[in-house]
Amino acid sequence: MGARRKFTAEFKARVVKAALREDKTIAQLAAEFGVHPNQISEWKRAAIEMLPELFPKRRKTDERENRQKEERLLQQIGKLSVEVEWLKKKADQLGIDY
Repeated sequence: MGARRKFTAEFKARVVKAALREDKTIAQLAAEFGVHPNQISEWKRAAIEMLPELFPKRRKTDERENRQKEERLLQQIGKLSVEVEWLKKKADQLGIDY
């Protein structure tokens, strides 16, 4: 019994991309890449199952970025509000109409 072969993620991705194009049969791809047809089918199935997970992550990242931006803006609003109140107070002290 031979040692198990290990494949890099890049190699698997190349094989799966070729399988998803569906311009060649699994048997043709197996001969081209030197991988058993069942392995290609398994990698393709796994990739298709994982696809939905890719998109919510982007939304979560967008939501996190939006929250961070909102926090920065609220801090800036707070700072500017304090500055406006300070300026109003100084204007009153100096008898300046605003």
